This record gives sequence, C-alpha cells and structure tokens, in this order.
Amino acid sequence: MNFASDNVTGACPEVLQALVAANEGSAMPYGNDPLTASVEQKLIALFGCDLKAFPVATGTACNALALACLTPSYGAIYCHAEAHINVDECGAPELMTGGAKLVPLQGEAGKLTPEIVEAAIHGAGEVHHVQPAVLSLTNETEAGTLYRPEEIAALAAVARRHGLKVHLDGARFANAVAALGCSPAELTWRAGVDVLSFGATKNGCLCAEAVVFFDKAAAAAFPYHRKRAGHLFSKMRMISAQLAGYFEGEVWLRNARHANRLAGRLAEGLAALPGCRLLHPAEANEVFVEVPALAIERLRTAGFQFYEWAPGRLRLVCAWNTSEADVAAFLDTTADALSGAAAG
Repeated sequence: MNFASDNVTGACPEVLQALVAANEGSAMPYGNDPLTASVEQKLIALFGCDLKAFPVATGTACNALALACLTPSYGAIYCHAEAHINVDECGAPELMTGGAKLVPLQGEAGKLTPEIVEAAIHGAGEVHHVQPAVLSLTNETEAGTLYRPEEIAALAAVARRHGLKVHLDGARFANAVAALGCSPAELTWRAGVDVLSFGATKNGCLCAEAVVFFDKAAAAAFPYHRKRAGHLFSKMRMISAQLAGYFEGEVWLRNARHANRLAGRLAEGLAALPGCRLLHPAEANEVFVEVPALAIERLRTAGFQFYEWAPGRLRLVCAWNTSEADVAAFLDTTADALSGAAAG
C-alpha cells in the first residue's frame, strides 16, 4: 500500500523477460550490439522522425548529460522552481555542464507560461551575465499537471526568438502521452523540443532511460559526456533490453494508462470527502491533496506509505502495478477516519 512514488515498484514482467533473453549468449560491449541499435530504431518509429538516442541508467544522468550538450559552461538554463533538475539532482546539471547556471522561475501548478519565460530571459551579449542557452520543461510536471502540445509550442517559440534550445524532462513522459491521447511527436519535436529525457524507470523498467536528440547536431558531444560521467555501460545491452521490452507491444502506454486511471479514481474519491481538497488538477498519475491530520494519522497506522509534502498536504503516486484494492482501501480508510471525527 505504497503511494510514496512510482519508484517503489519492481520491473514489469515484459521488461524482466527481455532482460532474461538478453542475458543469453554474448554481444559486443559499450552499445555496439544489435539490441541497442534496435532501441534507436524503435524510437525513430515511435516519434516518426530521424533522431539519435542513447540509453543511460538514471534520470539524473539523462537530464544532466542532455543539458551538457545544449549549453556552454557560462550558459543559463531556465526551468520551473520545482523542476527536478533544480530541486532533486544534487547539482548534477551544474556539474555536467561545467558550471552553467539554473535560473528557477515561478509558475502555477508546476507550469511555466510564455510570459513568465519572456520576462526572465536577459543578459544576451552582456559579459557580466550568464548567457541564455536552454529552456527546460517537465511533462508530466512536478505538480502532476500536463503541458499540452500547443503550450509547449508557445514556450518553444519564445525560446527560439532568443536563440535557446528546448529540453524536456520526460521522467513521466509515458503518463503525459497516455493522459493527453496525442502522439509522442506532438509533445516533442513537432512542438519545438530539441532533446527529450525519456523516462522508463518509473513506469516499469529497473534502471533505464534514454536521451533522445531530435536536434541530431546537438548529439555530437554526447558520447564523450556519457563516457566521462560513467554511464557508458560495458554491458549496455542490459540497459537496452529493458527499453526493448518496455516498447514492445506498447507496454509503456499500457502501464501509464493503468497508473493514470487509478490516480484519477483516487483523486475523484478524495475530492468528494469532507475536509479534503485537491491542490492541483490530477491530470496523470500524481495526486496532490490536502487531508485532515486525523485521517493522515489513521492512514499511517493502517500501513499506507506516502509523502507529506507539507503539514496536511500529501503527494500520492500511482504506478504501473498499483492495485484497485489499495486505492479502494485508501479511500475507505480516509472516509472512515473523517466520518468518525464528524460523529465524535
């Protein structure tokens, strides 16, 4: 009954089966194997365009190494103040870029607007300032909300006017695609995204992500950044195998749809309870909700796990294997606690 994160899960069966199959026999190391080549071809087909793709093992490496290819060491990376690259990556983007500066911006419900970004960009050509280089967006956002294709396109248009590249942190990209019902292309290169951090670990893999370059010229230095950072695995096929299993038969979308659906049920049930209030629209697989302290105590006693973002404010995350029974039990436990308090 763990709603703390979609990182608490193991791997889905299809990914494990792909790993077992890749473990048989031998293959050339460092990504020079047919399986790694096949993953790039799967991504080309998925996005409907020519691209370069590189498997890595973690989301932090995915973001930091992608950004290292987009900005000089004296560059500015504009992002939401709650962005993972700003809050949860221990300075990795700054390290891997050689010192580029993250410029955090405030925006409602985890999202930036063209007006916010336009107002923040400054200093081009001024030697005393870091130079505008990258706009980094997150979809699904850290507030569980979503950027629509037209919103990304509007933000990318601002970036283009100022000569910035656009990076998309897609740690929960599958959840965004599944929730919006649009194509991966519509949420990325067609809207102006240059590089995508394609997350898979949260949605059924063990440890697999992919840096996807739609701007192939920007990928030229990536192999060297990856090697220097220790993410060029000798047995790269074991990372690639996870991605191959993840894409086969649209497992990635099926897993995301399941997580989104149960999060929607959780959000709807909580919003109907007295004293509970959704803090942001629950548009994918995360629910941010205000819950009375008595109910939170009862939930913990019952064995539920979750993060209390602030006193009385919970983040609840559904994953590819969250069960219907756990969602129902969470709602029943919360309702019982609140009804008991009202009766008392």
